[in-house]
Amino acid sequence: MSEKILFEYAVIRVVPKVEREEFLNVGVILYSPKLKFLQLIYTLNIDRLKAFSPSVDINELEEHLRAFEAITLGDKTAGPIARLDIASRFRWLTATRSTILQSSKVHPGFCSDPAAALTRLHATLVL
Repeated sequence: MSEKILFEYAVIRVVPKVEREEFLNVGVILYSPKLKFLQLIYTLNIDRLKAFSPSVDINELEEHLRAFEAITLGDKTAGPIARLDIASRFRWLTATRSTILQSSKVHPGFCSDPAAALTRLHATLVL
């Protein structure tokens, strides 16, 4: 039997009007310290987003999501946050913020394959 490894994850949310606190789940970020695994999956359903908030700027949202992804991957061209160690990048990405792109609280879990767990969480919480 495969060893179960602790992981942490958060749901990435679009919050078009921060003052209303309404959101739509668009992605999941998963971090496993033991495996040094940090990955993000997101899906933008444009029709759903436009129905939820007709004024949302899709180009701006995609730009923010690409920045989150670059930081997750540690892309050195993505600025100083992307150059931090993996744990610090995860903590920065999941920090509380009042912007169009936010994350849920961090949740724990156990798995033997973090990539499969990320795919499962994405399918369950976003799609």
